[in-house]
Amino acid sequence: MAEPAKLVSAIENKEPAIPGLVWAFRLHADGSAEALPIDQPIEFSHDGRLWLHFNLTDGRVRPWIAASPLPPLARELLLSNDTFQQLHVIDHCVYGVFSDLVREIDSATEETAFLRFAMTEHLLVSGRHQALCSADATRRVLEGGYRVDNVAHLLEKIVDEVADTLDRMVDKLGQEIDDIEERILADDAKPEMRRNLGRLRRTCVRLHRQLTGLRVLFHRLDQKNTDHLAPALRIHAGKLAQRLDGLDHDIVELRERSRLLEEELRFKNEEESNRHLHTLSIVTSLLLPPTLITGIFGMNTKGLPLTDVDEGFIWAAALMICSVGAAYLFMRRTGIFKK
Repeated sequence: MAEPAKLVSAIENKEPAIPGLVWAFRLHADGSAEALPIDQPIEFSHDGRLWLHFNLTDGRVRPWIAASPLPPLARELLLSNDTFQQLHVIDHCVYGVFSDLVREIDSATEETAFLRFAMTEHLLVSGRHQALCSADATRRVLEGGYRVDNVAHLLEKIVDEVADTLDRMVDKLGQEIDDIEERILADDAKPEMRRNLGRLRRTCVRLHRQLTGLRVLFHRLDQKNTDHLAPALRIHAGKLAQRLDGLDHDIVELRERSRLLEEELRFKNEEESNRHLHTLSIVTSLLLPPTLITGIFGMNTKGLPLTDVDEGFIWAAALMICSVGAAYLFMRRTGIFKK
């Protein structure tokens, strides 16, 4: 009976699973990543490094992060509601906030949210309030056998996935802009095209704003002296900044193209409106003389011509037709029809 009692006691004293975990990986010395069950306790003293990704909307996460071995400033940022991108480096820890695209079940959306992280030599803690594309993409490549040397390499991979997601978004936006441009050049403009261009331009502005903040972070980090950091925490900021610069250039180009196409579409709409007004003006001018004649014969005064003639109506109609013909010849001679 003693052995079952000891077993029950061991189960009761077993360390509980970490609350609010979305997934967890252990990074071994050879670079391989092992997915860990999130419903079981995780051993921190085991060989290798850990990546713990949390759902920050779970209220149980706050006490765990508050009691974690991370520096106080890093814990505070993980639990904060800051909505601007930032990157901080202190002794033995790098922490910050990145902007990323929100992920639906099967694709990325145009909505942005924030990924919060803090990393030491043996631990990377990240969290989000909404499902994000970069973290999920990194999880999938780790499950597919991708190897990372250290936690800094893992963070670089997450940022690289942010760039990949934005790159795919840029390709999608570029294709939509190309299709609209082809239709404009083919004089097949539709009213909804201007709304679509406005939407594409707004998306480019948001992505540019997101990339600008991310680029600034890594440019600043590249200019800082990080020699005091352990090699496992040194991020190749210059390489990441260079890629983000090229991506931001493409987005700015798409933004300018959408603006120019929007202006061209507005000019075409104005030209079409002017043509319609020109046609309406011609028709109005042609109808003015017969309208004048009709008004004259409609006056209730004595002495009107053709009132005592049996063929008066025919003569009045012929007079109106002749006035239209005279107005037409006059406008044709003056070149009004060609304007």
